[in-house]
Amino acid sequence: MAKGFFFEQINMEIMNRLKNFVFAGLILMVIGCNSSTESSGLTTVKVINVEQVANYTYMLVKGKGPEYWIAVPTMVAKPGEEYQYQGGMLMEDFHSKELDRTFDKVLFVEALFSESATAHQEVQEVTPGSQVRSEKSNVKVEAAEGTITIADLYSNLKSYEGKTIKVRGEVTKFNEAIMDRNWVHLQDGTESNGKFDLTATSTESFMVGSVITVEGVVTLNQDFGYGYSYEVLLEKTTAVK
Repeated sequence: MAKGFFFEQINMEIMNRLKNFVFAGLILMVIGCNSSTESSGLTTVKVINVEQVANYTYMLVKGKGPEYWIAVPTMVAKPGEEYQYQGGMLMEDFHSKELDRTFDKVLFVEALFSESATAHQEVQEVTPGSQVRSEKSNVKVEAAEGTITIADLYSNLKSYEGKTIKVRGEVTKFNEAIMDRNWVHLQDGTESNGKFDLTATSTESFMVGSVITVEGVVTLNQDFGYGYSYEVLLEKTTAVK
C-alpha cells in the first residue's frame, strides 16, 4: 500500500478510543444511522459539498440518514456525484489545520468507488478484517549489501519475526501522522506468492518515488481494527545511509 489515507495529525487520544470496544459499537451505530449498507458491504452516498486541501478531499455526503463528512486522499469530486466506500475510521472532534476547522465527526475512508466498483485511488478496496492491499508498481531495485529482498522477507516471515532487518526499496506510498507515526510503503520488484509490498512505520519522512534503505523491526499479524490489518510490518524504521 501511495498518496494518502490520512496525511494530517490524528489525535492520539482519539485513536486510543477507537480501539475501545464500546466506542467501536458507537461507530457502527453512527455509520448505520447515516448511510445504507448494501448486501455487498459497500455504502452508497451522494456528495453534497467538497472541501479540497493539499492531501485530502473532504466531502459532505448523504446516504439514507443525515448528512455527514468523509475524508479521502485527494481526488476530483463534485456535488451530485455518487460513490461507494467500505469500512473507514470515525474521528470525533477532529481538527483540520489546513481548513482551520474542527469536525464534530469525520469518517476517514481509504478508497471511493463508482457504480462500477472501480477504485478512485491507487489503494484497493479494504473490507473489515481483511489485510490492507496495494497495487504493484513497475519498480526494480537491486538489494544492497546487508539487506534482504521483500520476496525473501515474505518467504521467511517466522524466521524474521522480532528481528531487526534492512530493506532497500522504492517508496510507493507515504502516509503522514497516523496514530502518531508515518507509514511508508516499499516495493523492490520482488514478490513471494503475490506479496510484493512492505509497510513500514517511522517517525521520519520519505518522498514517494525515492529509493531508500531502511532498518526496522519485523512484527507480524498487526490488526488496528476497522479493516486495517497487516501480515507484516517493519516498525521503528529509520533510514540507513
